[in-house]
Amino acid sequence: MVNKIMETAVFLIQCKDQRGIVSRISEFVFRYNGNIIQSDQHTTDPENGQFFMRLEFCFDPDFVSHKHLEDEFGILAKTLNAQWQIHYVRQRLRMGILVSKQDHCLLDILYQWKSNELAVDIPFVISNHEDVRECVEHYGIPFFCYSMDGISKTEQESNILSMITGTTDFIVLARYMQILSESFITSFNKPIINIHHSFLPSFKGANPYRQAYERGVKLIGATSHYVTADLDEGPIIEQVVDRVSHRDNVDTLMRKGKKLEQIALANALRAHTEFRILRYSNKTIVFS
Repeated sequence: MVNKIMETAVFLIQCKDQRGIVSRISEFVFRYNGNIIQSDQHTTDPENGQFFMRLEFCFDPDFVSHKHLEDEFGILAKTLNAQWQIHYVRQRLRMGILVSKQDHCLLDILYQWKSNELAVDIPFVISNHEDVRECVEHYGIPFFCYSMDGISKTEQESNILSMITGTTDFIVLARYMQILSESFITSFNKPIINIHHSFLPSFKGANPYRQAYERGVKLIGATSHYVTADLDEGPIIEQVVDRVSHRDNVDTLMRKGKKLEQIALANALRAHTEFRILRYSNKTIVFS
């Protein structure tokens, strides 16, 4: 007997909470000879809340095509008045990277990609400096430098957009020390994930470690979030913290913070690429 090659997919669903949602979605998977691998759901409150669900399942693509599966689920989703997405796990996301001079987050991402811990394709790394070219090209990834020298921010962003359009599914800002304009964010119109070197909403903007030192904090943190037009205000995906004391200075805070930045960004990228995030208002539901 020949073993069937099954395909894995993920549904992400959100709608008004109502009775029977889980039953109806599970029955849908059963109807198409699918098998549920993992199911997780969350309701914001028991009376008038929103319902969120991540359902990972496998199915036989010879039994039901992608199009038929999506068309039929669209009918079910309409009866639930639900927003939904489907992602096929074998279709790897394309992740573009923007970075400036600091390379600690970039190097951590490249290591995870090379060791297959991060299941993405990386079509390019873009920087506004030449500093990281050698390490990027060592990994065989195309590197492009779009300097700000002699041109306006508008021209620089236009050059970047013309290169990345159609080549990437999302962008990660791996310590890219330029503020993206609202025009860039709108034109790109795909997810952008940032790592901010503080425990937001504290210490926004520049020099957060100095701000933390001057306040004498006992905890420092790093925050990975989706980028919106409002600086450092986008939906938070992941935060990690570490204890510090009066013995720490700005340099030791920065050294400890770099490791936190790597961890927070890695966790956020894994959640995004494994389709574990639903955005709601200015928040995220992150399924473990």
